[in-house]
Amino acid sequence: MSDHTRAAEGAIAHAQARAGGPLRLGAGVAAPAGMVRLTRPDSTGEALPVWPDGVTPSLLEEYQVAPVSVERAGETRRVLAAVLKCCWTDLSVDPWPGDPAPMELVLDTYRALIGRTDDLMRNWARGALRRLHDSAWIVLDDGVVHLGPRCALWPVESHAQLQELVRRLPEPERPELTVVGDADIVAAARPETSVQEVPDGLGGRAEGDSAEFDDLLGGYDERRRAELVAAFMVVEQAAEPVPEVRFAALRDPALRHTLGEMLARRGRTLIQQRERWTSGYGDGPAAALGAMEAGGRLGVSERAVLTLVLVHSVAIPRAEGLLPEDSWLSPHPTPVDELRRHTQLPIGELEAAFRTLRHAGLLSQVKAGEEAGGYVPGPQFHRLTPGARRRLQEELILAAGPNTPLAAAVLARRSAK
Repeated sequence: MSDHTRAAEGAIAHAQARAGGPLRLGAGVAAPAGMVRLTRPDSTGEALPVWPDGVTPSLLEEYQVAPVSVERAGETRRVLAAVLKCCWTDLSVDPWPGDPAPMELVLDTYRALIGRTDDLMRNWARGALRRLHDSAWIVLDDGVVHLGPRCALWPVESHAQLQELVRRLPEPERPELTVVGDADIVAAARPETSVQEVPDGLGGRAEGDSAEFDDLLGGYDERRRAELVAAFMVVEQAAEPVPEVRFAALRDPALRHTLGEMLARRGRTLIQQRERWTSGYGDGPAAALGAMEAGGRLGVSERAVLTLVLVHSVAIPRAEGLLPEDSWLSPHPTPVDELRRHTQLPIGELEAAFRTLRHAGLLSQVKAGEEAGGYVPGPQFHRLTPGARRRLQEELILAAGPNTPLAAAVLARRSAK
């Protein structure tokens, strides 16, 4: 295999992991460069990208850059703390993979932590568990909770702080169970080493990642290397494009070229918006993901809702001259009532679609005083390359006016390729 082919496959693997979560690996299959391998008892595993030079997204706090927001972030953090309390039973070893715990024990621990027992609290906690599962921080499996693959990426330096957190969390009050006890639930959930089918995210050990950027960063002194790593982190993790004036690796053309090479190995590319920068999928990896349907977790309902928001919040205001031609972000929210009327989806299915799209950063909810407000395109639309913007514009034309001359021109141009 040539170096070019290997690099292209590595970039696509990283793009897959970012779009769809940890990559599944067969028994004995090594993780791609820049990823850590989490090995399960049956020798299969999962691969997760790691950050360069051991940094974490908390680096954004040092630069006072806002990360991508998490819905109900406080509750989500507290629920994750409750999961850690229940699953990290032996503080003398690393937290991951930990032990399985009944979901009811986690909910009771969360109740003890916040001092509330009402149904609203329970609904919030269940929503947080769902978000944590979707983002691979935990694994929910038939009423049992496990620490997810992302917990394996906690730096060793943070373990002492996490241990202190676990010690400080209150013990839940658990009445005696007359049907199935916690120990029986845990024993039933614990995988046998001889079993071949193990739920995703369960495992036995994390195997170190291989160096990925040493050849690119090795020629720089410590300060320049740190500037490159910082710029890499902020363009990948910040909620909004960041001003180049604040980061040397974005201002300096030579450093910016190296930063672009780093991103390319992850299937990403730099995207400039005047004097601000962010990152997005390169057109090549994006096309490969589309062909493989990797990360394509949006169902018909989510696609329908997203299309309606783009039509009402972007296409119509743009046609009325209220938005620039190339903008996919909008101050014009699509009212929830409008979405309910046009999607004809059941309320539960519509709310689930909203939740999925918010979690993916594809929609943002806007409150409008005493009114219900609505939805606008989310921060992920900052990350569109020019090619992706053009393709999205064409798809919107086909969705909004499939029988128009403009749609016919789009179809003719595509068929001519």
